[in-house]
Amino acid sequence: MTNTPKILIIDDDPGVVSWLVDTLPEEGFAVRGETSARRALMLLGTQSFDLVVSDVEMPEMRGLDLLRAIHEIRPRQMVLLITAFGSIDLAVEAVRSGAVDFLAKPFRIEVLVLALHRALRERQMRREIIRLRDAHVRKVPAGIAARSAAMQQVMALAGRAAKSHLPVLITGESGVGKGALARFIHEASGRRARKLVQLNCAALPAGIAEAELFGVRKGAFTDAREDRAGVFEQAHQGTLFLDEVGELPLDIQPKLLQALESRQVRPLGSTSDATADVRIVAATNQSLEDALRARRFRPDLYHRLNVVRIEAPPLRERTEDIDLIVDQVLSAATQRSEGAPMGIAVDALRWLRAQPWPGNVRELINSVERAVALAEHDVLTLADFALPMPATTSTLLSAAASDDLSLDALERLYIRRVLDKTGGHKAKAAKILGLDRRTLYRKVAEMEAATTPNGTNSDCT
Repeated sequence: MTNTPKILIIDDDPGVVSWLVDTLPEEGFAVRGETSARRALMLLGTQSFDLVVSDVEMPEMRGLDLLRAIHEIRPRQMVLLITAFGSIDLAVEAVRSGAVDFLAKPFRIEVLVLALHRALRERQMRREIIRLRDAHVRKVPAGIAARSAAMQQVMALAGRAAKSHLPVLITGESGVGKGALARFIHEASGRRARKLVQLNCAALPAGIAEAELFGVRKGAFTDAREDRAGVFEQAHQGTLFLDEVGELPLDIQPKLLQALESRQVRPLGSTSDATADVRIVAATNQSLEDALRARRFRPDLYHRLNVVRIEAPPLRERTEDIDLIVDQVLSAATQRSEGAPMGIAVDALRWLRAQPWPGNVRELINSVERAVALAEHDVLTLADFALPMPATTSTLLSAAASDDLSLDALERLYIRRVLDKTGGHKAKAAKILGLDRRTLYRKVAEMEAATTPNGTNSDCT
């Protein structure tokens, strides 16, 4: 592996490209030159560069448009812009659009070299920030993301619950991250130095439930050839996580209640009790209240478990967390491969935000991990998810084509569809559409002015 920085030069002037391709290697850079913006974009789709140096004014594509196109392909790509039409306004716009620096032509090679080294130092600093961020991410249980107000409330309650020894009941749909919350509570508690032991009650056959919970002593039955500790003994002085507790066999529930209240368990085949000081965290995707009414769950056990209750919201109610969850998955993928940081294109991220995710966080994580495993480059695109276009989108496009709608009309139609989906919530709609909030407000105002007599509107929220 070479430490020579790789630079891509993009300029429609062949003389400038030749000059930099010939000169910069003497300064310790590996240089590739392109006089076509479109060829440069194709190249960036297959090769990675430490830095891109691009002209601003080109026949095919202005540099600022090229900058945005580059970031669609490689979101973290560092780009330095050069131009013979330099101005303060253009420089500010370039930096706001993501350029790392801005140089005006003509420039001396020494000035460019200094700018390149400055940009590469910043790149190294960014990588160090990513490394430190990833180190932090690894300390957080997978699937925990709390950018949304809903999850911030959940995490605040979980943090307070962790400081106590009270039982916690976590409820929510399948895949919302109840197991991750249980791990967070354990690791934030005074029992973090001891074990977190998990038992999936849904996968617990009635015939062995007692043995799994309380343990077995040698000779208790034919196949009991040695002592085996149950989950209570294994979690002694730690945390016992009873997942899908609503599936626990009814006949074992009184014994579980007794173990919780006495902190004593009696293994099968034993004549004496064993101490089991455990903190209980239980989880269910069922309604335990319905189970109570159906007499499938004991009221006394329900009240013993339902001391601190945490409702984990479904992902569709906290779409603000999707970006952070994707970032966590990509960070973990980078750590496993020990390669360049993985990224995701804007259109792919926008698509992920718009999905309903009935399988919640688990489904999102699986989708991104599958895309990472199958991707050919270090930036995920929409094609990497290998999923069919949603039927609603296909129907929308088909209807637009059959009605000969213009692009402007199709845009207005799609904006209305997204606003309907978000219940008129413009901030959420802007995030799904990938628009700045002020841009969406302007577009909505223009749409309303075009469809409402005298430009007035009574439906402005």
